[in-house]
Amino acid sequence: MPLPTPSLDDRTFQDIVDEAKRLIPLYCPEWTNHNVSDPGVALIELFAWMSEMVLYRVNQVPDRLYSHFLNLVGIEPFAPSVARTDLTFWLSTALDVPVVVPAATEVSTLAAGEGDTVAFSTLRDLNIAPPRLDAAMTVSDDGRTVVDVWDDVRFDPAGVRCFASPDLSPGDTFCLGFRDSLAGVVLRLDIDAEAEGIGVDPTNPPLAWEIWNGEGWIGCQVFEDTTGGLNRAGAISLLVPVEHSPNAVGNLAAYWLRARLLSPSLGEPTYRASPRVRAVSAAAMGGTVAAEHAERFPAEQLGRSDGSPGQAFAAGHAPVLPRSPDEVVEVVDGDESVRWTEVPDFSASGPDDRHVVWDDSTGTVRFGPRIRYPDGSTRQHGAIPRDGAWIRVSGYRSGGGRAANVGVRTLSVMRSSVPYVSGVVNLAPARGGVDAETVAEAKERAPLTLRTGQRAVTADDYERLTLESSTEVARARCQSAQRGNGAVQLLIVPRVRGEVAQHTLDDYALTPTLTETISRHLDRHRIVGTAVEIGTPYYQGVSVVALVHGEPGRPPALVQQRAVDAISRFVNPLVGGTDGTGWPFDSDLNGAAVTQLLESVEGVARVEETLLYEYDLRTGRRLGAAKEVIRLDRRSLFLAAAPQVIVR
Repeated sequence: MPLPTPSLDDRTFQDIVDEAKRLIPLYCPEWTNHNVSDPGVALIELFAWMSEMVLYRVNQVPDRLYSHFLNLVGIEPFAPSVARTDLTFWLSTALDVPVVVPAATEVSTLAAGEGDTVAFSTLRDLNIAPPRLDAAMTVSDDGRTVVDVWDDVRFDPAGVRCFASPDLSPGDTFCLGFRDSLAGVVLRLDIDAEAEGIGVDPTNPPLAWEIWNGEGWIGCQVFEDTTGGLNRAGAISLLVPVEHSPNAVGNLAAYWLRARLLSPSLGEPTYRASPRVRAVSAAAMGGTVAAEHAERFPAEQLGRSDGSPGQAFAAGHAPVLPRSPDEVVEVVDGDESVRWTEVPDFSASGPDDRHVVWDDSTGTVRFGPRIRYPDGSTRQHGAIPRDGAWIRVSGYRSGGGRAANVGVRTLSVMRSSVPYVSGVVNLAPARGGVDAETVAEAKERAPLTLRTGQRAVTADDYERLTLESSTEVARARCQSAQRGNGAVQLLIVPRVRGEVAQHTLDDYALTPTLTETISRHLDRHRIVGTAVEIGTPYYQGVSVVALVHGEPGRPPALVQQRAVDAISRFVNPLVGGTDGTGWPFDSDLNGAAVTQLLESVEGVARVEETLLYEYDLRTGRRLGAAKEVIRLDRRSLFLAAAPQVIVR
């Protein structure tokens, strides 16, 4: 329990008035009219109001001293976090030469009014090169049968069967090998295909397009499919993820893209026979690149040095984002321009070290102070620019805040033209933007920071620091690594937006950017010699099948939707469990808990039967027979998949 903070003087306006009236008989007995209409009482109330204002100021002294204390121990408000998203640039036509969208290309929202636009800039060069298709393979679901069909696709008029197994086993794949990486490319496949017999649902074919990212197969988003799921000739446009690595299929190394046959959903049609492909060609129609909410500013003169220690110069715009390698402070002395090194503080800086501290929140550049020590000596922490030297920055970026968490397809205005690029759009919402921490919030955080320190020692320390590292971390679990090598293993659940029922396994994958952010933050706080392994939990898929009876007069479809939504939310790593904070680690799932959940759904009269199935989230298949209880090991979490509720 924190110590109470008393007021230095807790008297109110009325207390002062009453106290003054009680003293009237003592000092002025002839004054007998104490009503509010008396001029003397009016003067008492006036001075009581003035005194109350003085007391209010006096009572701010502890809070002011507390703020000074926090400054002394290095507690500062967090700077705003930057929103990020992927921008997709579209080409005006398919080209035979590469098109480069340079880094720092700015894209903004449409202006609703003056100053209302939100600007994003790309983080790296985007090279949209024409793809070169060199190979084609068919692979059985068990991987044992691999057939090279490249020549058949090019020269055989009859074409080739996409899926090799006669019985069309889920997991069969049709693989296309490319000479170069397709990372971030908007790929258009022009395919001459046909399917025999009754076709699949053209809007939801049982196909998954995937690429290899070095660790596994990850899905590509299908932007458009005019083939109806390989039922006819047409084009398939795919948004390839920004990571694509070479792999060997049938002893042939290439950058592979594959179409994998899925198990059809209950009641959905599937192929009667394998589709045949007579020809296939590839073209690049655009590319995707990461971008952040940042407006770039060119080189800027901050001011001129007067040769004194502890100088400070403010940039023209704030807050300032963490600097890239080419964003530095320079001291220009005559014809000589020298780059100075940015450091977190001056504690380890000597008098000849060209060090500066750049405050992200205010955009202030500070030079080293001169400190007096107890023995009377003084020491300069950091060099001082010579009197008359100019202080300049080579450039910087400003941005951050939750206002930049814009929705889908809102970033569509290019601030500069790029040859052969016809447009741009964000196909996913921007995420991660957080406003700067307020002073009041910093004061609330300070006792916890001082009490726990800044070292990662216990499991709670690692979990707390991991959550602090990025707003994209939703949950963190710390435990020892399985190999018993003394390492610390962190299981991270990233923050996933959108409807819970639409969450897929790939949504819970850690991005390289988030992994690097967490690693960099923990490296500053972990004990030397402690190894940290960052990964994700194993997500155990669970498919719930339930038979319920609806209340009279309630639409069965509505009751069914409510029940499915309740299951999807209950068996979820982020919002699941009984308290809605995510399914807990080490907690099993039993049918009784699901039954109790369904009985609480509005419109459900009673639950007749509940079945639980383990579910393979990759292949989309149920595993084994129904169970009363599904066990969960200490490194796993449940994720609901394909729940089915029948309402009678």
